[in-house]
Amino acid sequence: MAKRRVVVTGLGTVNPLGRSVGEFWSDLIACKSGIRPLGRFDTTPYSSRIGGEVQNWEGVSFEGFDPRESKRMDRFAQFAVQGALEAVKDCGIDFASYAPERCGVIVGSGIGGLEELETQHNRMLTKGMDRSSPFTVPKLMANAAAGNISIIWRLRGPNFAVVTACASASSAIGEAYRTLQRGDGVDVMITGGSEAAVTPLGLSSFCSLKGLSTRNDDPEHASRPFDMDRDGFLLSEGAGICVLEELEFARKRGAKIYAELVGYGASGDGYHITAPDPEGNGAVLAMRLALKDAGMSPEQVDYINAHGTSTELGDIAETGAIKKTFGDYAKGGLMISSTKSSTGHLLGASGGVAMIASALAMRDNILPATLNLTNPDPRCDLDYIPITPRQKKINVALINSFGFGGHNACLLIKRFEG
Repeated sequence: MAKRRVVVTGLGTVNPLGRSVGEFWSDLIACKSGIRPLGRFDTTPYSSRIGGEVQNWEGVSFEGFDPRESKRMDRFAQFAVQGALEAVKDCGIDFASYAPERCGVIVGSGIGGLEELETQHNRMLTKGMDRSSPFTVPKLMANAAAGNISIIWRLRGPNFAVVTACASASSAIGEAYRTLQRGDGVDVMITGGSEAAVTPLGLSSFCSLKGLSTRNDDPEHASRPFDMDRDGFLLSEGAGICVLEELEFARKRGAKIYAELVGYGASGDGYHITAPDPEGNGAVLAMRLALKDAGMSPEQVDYINAHGTSTELGDIAETGAIKKTFGDYAKGGLMISSTKSSTGHLLGASGGVAMIASALAMRDNILPATLNLTNPDPRCDLDYIPITPRQKKINVALINSFGFGGHNACLLIKRFEG
């Protein structure tokens, strides 16, 4: 049976660069940085005191949504709901007109409701064992984002969460794509990822791993993927949500189409719980599987939105994996950039934000730059689009996401052709 075609019809985001797709994209292309001193709690004791916060967040704010409902959600779920509301409005679908069992939700998160866990643990210790909130578990569980989104529109199609650390959003989008591609009784999927781990425990844990930048006096220049002067990644928060539809369903309702999702590859490193395989074998496998799924050759890919977190091990491993996957073409016309140089690392939400950036790059014929790439690491010797966005038409883009635990997820999109 022929695979059904899947298209991207709606986009929504909340991240350190903006609370909407428009704000995010304009600031990304303007080469602005979302990295600032962290301000939601006292960071004085921490080695890293900078990151990507969603500034002045007070909960979900969207026409027709009751803001009181936000109080029953952890911050990560609030971000996901805000992104979903924007993506659904953007795609123009009226779910009331369609069978609810044919519309589903798959949203990933690497950590879930960490803030709620910390809050209720402190409350238990200070006020007593019987004073924890009855909303604790419904707020902290990683599937709360997908669950709350489905409840808003009463959707009864496939509904679950994906947890693959920093690959979670891309894994979720890939699984939603597979669900539509196979024809599993659904026509529409809301998908992506959300994360809100900029908390005292979250920051402390990543500081202990020695993975974060300590360029505290120069936050805007701290995220430096593929640069010799990098000193770690930046902890950030937010959500990136997409609406995927089966092509004929989208056509019948006259939906606008950002891009066609044509390939998904998932693999494991089988190497280490936090470090990437230095040979990049798992990443190579995921990229090759995405290409195979799409029926494409490496030379057909124009652009890669790299995982590119600004760590030495990760940057070098990804560079090597790209070279193995693309051969001579890796240096012969393939363009690459890391949008994490602008946003920091949104962990389980990062793949969703990267998907949005890649789809808009395809729409507007402009490729985001890798900020702060002023002293390229000689071991990262590919075309990483330094400093300035590049005006260029692209037809095919690959999104790379790699996570702790050795989880790899790669997505391949192409310019839609009717």
